[in-house]
Amino acid sequence: MRCPYCLNLDTRVVDSRASSESEAVRRRRECEKCDKRFTTYEQIESVRMTVIKKDGSREDFIREKVLHGMLRACEKRPIPRERVERAVSEVESILRQSNKQEIPSKRIGQLVMEQLQQIDGVAYVRFASVYRSFKDASQFTQEIERLRKIAKV
Repeated sequence: MRCPYCLNLDTRVVDSRASSESEAVRRRRECEKCDKRFTTYEQIESVRMTVIKKDGSREDFIREKVLHGMLRACEKRPIPRERVERAVSEVESILRQSNKQEIPSKRIGQLVMEQLQQIDGVAYVRFASVYRSFKDASQFTQEIERLRKIAKV
């Protein structure tokens, strides 16, 4: 690391700690030549993920879109926003752990439904009805029956 004051390359780390939300490491450094101190931040460069949509088009993965969809499904339900945000983080974490740069939208939808199923049955059915494009009430009934069978197990 080059000193911003004298441009010397010899610096040493005096202190190192995680910054807010552990998204970066804060390092306090000291120049070996001029003895001045400065701070640097080190963070991981995340790999961009691309979503392959049903029609074959591609777009960047946007966490906020997943959050918005889940919040819509949870509207007027007694579910804290923090719980939904944790679920979105779990979905994103699973996707990143797959080490794939291109992810089918179908996979994202499946992960969201798995999370919603754990959180709230009504929110799950709401999301599933839009995601799976339910055509009539019988499809709602079938999905609710499937949920009941799972709940009994």
